[in-house]
Amino acid sequence: MVVQSACVFCDIIAGTGPAEILYRDAHSVSFLDIMPSAPGHALVVPVNHHTDLFSLSAEELAAIACHSQFLARHIMAACGAKGMGVHQLNGALAGQTVFHYHNHLIPAYPGVRRGLHGRQRASAAALAETAAAIRQQILDPQSN
Repeated sequence: MVVQSACVFCDIIAGTGPAEILYRDAHSVSFLDIMPSAPGHALVVPVNHHTDLFSLSAEELAAIACHSQFLARHIMAACGAKGMGVHQLNGALAGQTVFHYHNHLIPAYPGVRRGLHGRQRASAAALAETAAAIRQQILDPQSN
């Protein structure tokens, strides 16, 4: 595993940073955004540290895409979303704020405007409840 010192996402991947992990495989990890723009807002990151899209291998990029598709279906089912925004930024000028490649999965709900980044930190209890519902949906898709 390639990690970068002082990278919050590398800390989460290593298990030393706090996060509500949703799913993990050999190439990628997903967890809830602590400042969600909508309930169920998740991030999918490669296990190896890559600053942006341009340093990922084709295999890692494909793994992130597959993980994102898999997780998006379960988030929508668990959270009752009617759509899903998939967003990715490269470089400070594009709005990237954490320099570890990541996809944002942002559920969409009728009548609710949302941005890419939330404005308030979610409570630990709200994140835990949302994560539990998504993880249950992953384990038992018939649960909802």
